[in-house]
Amino acid sequence: MVGKEHVSMIPAAPSKVWTAEVNGQVREVLAPSNAVLLDVLRDKAGCLGVKRGCDMGTCGCCTVMIDGQPRLSCLTMAQDASGSKITTVEGLADGAHLAPIQQCFADHGGSQCGFCTPGFLVASQALLNENPNPSDSEIACAIEGNLCRCTGYQQIIESIQAAAAIHRGESESAPAASDAHPDPNPSGPEEPTMPPGHAR
Repeated sequence: MVGKEHVSMIPAAPSKVWTAEVNGQVREVLAPSNAVLLDVLRDKAGCLGVKRGCDMGTCGCCTVMIDGQPRLSCLTMAQDASGSKITTVEGLADGAHLAPIQQCFADHGGSQCGFCTPGFLVASQALLNENPNPSDSEIACAIEGNLCRCTGYQQIIESIQAAAAIHRGESESAPAASDAHPDPNPSGPEEPTMPPGHAR
């Protein structure tokens, strides 16, 4: 660019008001009219758990629920989701208390590097909302659009089955990490022993 002679080849898209219920809260932001949902959720709504992976709809990292259905946010125009109820991975937990699917992924090794985990969690929760007693093949079908390069998928299926058992009431969910725990040193830590001659 030389001086003020630069002329944009493509005019910038006009901004429009975008409104949706994101994780239970109504969000109203100004976003480009041609923005994809992934960018609006990350850059405007602050949902950084929605991951940018391939930008082509092949990895599933950006999966969110739109009105209860799992969708790839990198292939969804934001304006098409305006007025919808959107759930990202941040919306699965109850405050500081992890959802069963989140806890089971941690307990059963369903996540390793963790980059793909938000997409798996959302897709898995969408499945359990519709089918609390899925077979392994039904789980595999539900997560076939999510790519993981670490786990080999067996731990992911085990995690989803464990969460399904909690949803059915067949097993207890783990206590919330924010619950009070007993003090391991109720009388206080012991005084450290020091060599003779050292001041206390």
